Amino acid sequence: LFGIGTPTGVDLPDEKSGNIPNPEWKSKTFKGDIWRVGDTYNTSIGQYGFQVTPIEMVRASAAIANYGKLMTPHFLLGDTVKENQFTTIDLPKSYFDIAHEGMRGAVTMGTAMTLDVPYVKVAVKTGTAQIGVTKDRLNSWVMGFYPYENPKYAFVLLMESGPKDSSSASSVARQLFDWMSIHTPEYFE
Repeated sequence: LFGIGTPTGVDLPDEKSGNIPNPEWKSKTFKGDIWRVGDTYNTSIGQYGFQVTPIEMVRASAAIANYGKLMTPHFLLGDTVKENQFTTIDLPKSYFDIAHEGMRGAVTMGTAMTLDVPYVKVAVKTGTAQIGVTKDRLNSWVMGFYPYENPKYAFVLLMESGPKDSSSASSVARQLFDWMSIHTPEYFE
């Protein structure tokens, strides 16, 4: 529904799309190996063979923020063709409200409290995955939208293969937001 695993149509060459594992994918990728309940568990939390691109995730974040308008991302300013290319995710508003509340809760009392800033209310979802044979590296994500009450902007920040003991993507996003609050405050109005 949120465009994961399919090209977004962004105006860049050679776009790649992510992957949502399923029994057919596993059988093909692992030469006949069957799908097990553990594969479902790992896939449901975004692990295993689940792969996404940052542009897929910012698009999904925007669709959550705007109550189901899955837009076609673009970089050319004033591209009205791309601006008018979208699909509508047919889910009840109450589902989006729950997602909004949960994403705001990640900031006020969860994994992204570093983004509880005084100049804008942000709503986010974070994620981390240990990588490497010794699990000494990690990928850290934060995706979200702001301002919470009237979303205008969606964002994704990915810290790839960072040291296990380093700061999270949320901390890096905080630094970016702090800079923006001084140098580009119009993005928080």
